[in-house]
Amino acid sequence: MSDASVPSSAAQLERLMIQYGDSLLRMCFMMLHDYELARDATQDSFLKAYRALDQLESHDTEKAWLMRIAINTCKDIYKSRWWRMVDRRIDLDTLPDLGQTDEHVDPTLFLEVMNLPLKYREVVLLHYYQNMSLVEIAQTLNAPTSTIRSQLMRARNKLHTKLEGWYLDE
Repeated sequence: MSDASVPSSAAQLERLMIQYGDSLLRMCFMMLHDYELARDATQDSFLKAYRALDQLESHDTEKAWLMRIAINTCKDIYKSRWWRMVDRRIDLDTLPDLGQTDEHVDPTLFLEVMNLPLKYREVVLLHYYQNMSLVEIAQTLNAPTSTIRSQLMRARNKLHTKLEGWYLDE
C-alpha cells in the first residue's frame, strides 16, 4: 500500500463512519442487547471494513457491505465462550437515540421482534429498522433474495400471531 492511498482510505473510512455509524451501532445493540458490547462490535466492524476496503465490490451497496460485516462480528461474539457466561437483558433505556423520541412508546413490538429466532430477527431489523431493500438484505446476509423474502414473510406471520389483539384491539 502506498502512502498516497492511506489518506484516501482513511477519508473513506471516516465518511463511512459518519454516514453509517449510528445505523451499525443500533443494529449491533439490537443483536447483542448490550450497549457497550455493541459499541465494541461497531468499532471492530469498522476496523474490519478498513482492512477490507479494497474488497468493496461496486455492485455491493456500502450499507449492505457494512451491515454484513457488523452482523458477522455480532455472530462471532455469539459463538464466543464469554457470551454464554454473561447475563444479558434487554434494557430499552440504553437503546442508542436516533433523534426524536416519543415518550409514549409501547415496547411490545420491539420485544417481540427481539424474541424472534435470529434468522427472522435479522431480516426484520434490516428491513424495518435499517430501511434496507430485500436485495440489500440478500447482499448483507449473503443469501438469495427469495430466501430473504420467505424469511421476512415468516417473521411477519410469527409477529402477527404473537401480536394479535395488541394493536387497536384487533
